[in-house]
Amino acid sequence: MNEKKIPKNVFILGLVSFFNDMASEMVYPIVPIFLTTILKVSTPVVGLIEGIAEATAAIGKFIFGYLSDKIGSRKLFVISGYSFSTISKILIGLSTTWPLVLLARFVDRLGKGVRTGARDSLLLQNTTKTNKGFIFGYHRAFDSFGAVLGPIIGLILLYFFKENLRFVFYFAAVPGFIGVLLLILYVKEKAKIPFLRKSPGAPVG
Repeated sequence: MNEKKIPKNVFILGLVSFFNDMASEMVYPIVPIFLTTILKVSTPVVGLIEGIAEATAAIGKFIFGYLSDKIGSRKLFVISGYSFSTISKILIGLSTTWPLVLLARFVDRLGKGVRTGARDSLLLQNTTKTNKGFIFGYHRAFDSFGAVLGPIIGLILLYFFKENLRFVFYFAAVPGFIGVLLLILYVKEKAKIPFLRKSPGAPVG
C-alpha cells in the first residue's frame, strides 16, 4: 500500500463522518432552544435528556463493539448507526412533547454507539504497520471539519428560520442521508476471517 495514498474506504468514511458531524453540530446547539421555547420544557428536563443520551452512547459503544466483533459485519453496524443518527433529526422535528425529543436523542446516541467500534475496525482494515496514525488522523480531520462547519450553518439557518425551528432539523437530515448513501454505495468490507479455536489436545506449532 502506498503510504501517502488514501484508501478509498478511508476517504469515503472521512466524508461520511464529515457529513454526519456537520448535521449533528448543526442541530445540537438548537435542541435546548427548541425544548425551552417551542415545547416549554424546564432546564432540568433538558439536562435529563442530554444525560440519558450521552449515557446511551457510552454503553452502546461497549455493547455494539463486542457484537460487531462477534458477527463480523462491520459495514452493517456502521450503516445502521449513521442511519439512526440521521433519522433522529427528523424525529426531533416531528416532536410535540419532550419525551419524543428524549426518544430522538436516545436514537441518535444509540447510533453513535452502534457505529463507532465497527467504523474504527473498518478504518483499521485499511492501515499498515506504519500509517495507522496518519489514517486515523486523516479521518478525525474530516470529523472535526464537519463539527466546525455544522454550527456555522446552524446559526445561519437559525437566523433565517427562527420562526420555524423544525425546518432546521429536517434540513440537517439531508447531509446525514448523503453520508449513509455514500456508505452503502462505496465502502467495501474485507471478507470475515473465521476464528479457529484450537481443541484442548491440539498440538501447538
